[in-house]
Amino acid sequence: MKVARAVASRKTDEFVKPGDLVEVRFVKGHSLSLTASRLLALMILAAGADAWEDRRHRMRKADIRRGHKGNERIGEMLEELHRTLFSHDDRSWRGKKAVTRFPLIQLSSEEVDEDGTVDEGWIEWEFTPWARKLIKESESYAVMNRQAVLGFRSNYALRLYEFGSLRLHRRQPVWKTDLTELRAGLGIDPDVYTDFAQLRRKVLEKAKSEIDQLAHFTVDWTERKQGRKVIGVDFEFKAKQPPEQIATIDELSRHSVGRKARRDGAVEKMEAPSPALPQSFPSGSLSFGADEEFFGRIAVAHGGGWDRNVIAQAYRDQMGQRLAKLKGERLVKSFEGFCQAFASTRGRP
Repeated sequence: MKVARAVASRKTDEFVKPGDLVEVRFVKGHSLSLTASRLLALMILAAGADAWEDRRHRMRKADIRRGHKGNERIGEMLEELHRTLFSHDDRSWRGKKAVTRFPLIQLSSEEVDEDGTVDEGWIEWEFTPWARKLIKESESYAVMNRQAVLGFRSNYALRLYEFGSLRLHRRQPVWKTDLTELRAGLGIDPDVYTDFAQLRRKVLEKAKSEIDQLAHFTVDWTERKQGRKVIGVDFEFKAKQPPEQIATIDELSRHSVGRKARRDGAVEKMEAPSPALPQSFPSGSLSFGADEEFFGRIAVAHGGGWDRNVIAQAYRDQMGQRLAKLKGERLVKSFEGFCQAFASTRGRP
């Protein structure tokens, strides 16, 4: 929750989801629609560092509809959240392994205008005691981007994005899972994609294409087999390099119309010359100016959540007079490596 408060204070599109909430599994036969999953993400964003408290949280309905281009009814999404069950590994009162099943939302209230419309006003909700317990006691967290969350068109892509965001900055950014855990984690109905070739084509490949386009990392996987049968999947998540990061930021700022075509390469693109790389490191803030913004994006992408200007000053202090000798690609690679080492050494802020 300290991290959630620090991230929120930067007033960017980034927000924090507690790791234990990412790791919860859908109970067999239960899953969330894409719109309900987005709403849950926005609710966690709105609750912020107070999500663990026993209190009501509030959000404008206009902020919800801004992320949905259809005419989904907010009331239906809230009802879906109420009736969806999740499970989490636990210990019983006797200390034995157990599985706890629970909903995330215990109460919600939706304002309705006097004329009967539901487009204005606010919603309120309370998380269940078990959800608050997971939020409060979680020792890990995923840093996610609001625009990316709202940009996904596959619920499976959104769930895999959450798992990747949680693991990206670990020493080994991988998720090793068997097929039962994979289905429970992504919310895949047990009666669909029973053949792994279908699951690969309809779920994994489509999720990868969206994540590679909209996330700040890429995902690949290897399949574990027993004979010819696939028994598990090992996902690996890799942070994007600065040019890819900039392309992702540009894509998130564009209208979603035509996004699939751009992803599939069906849109003819004008080849623009590659921009010249900076020839010197900025002496001031990384928030204003073209070169400053360039290095600021690198700090955000590889700095593990630390403030870009804190990283920049530490970089200047360490490099000293050597900094004046670095230009272009050598300078970019040097700063990128420093950001990664800074985050690895100090951990999360």
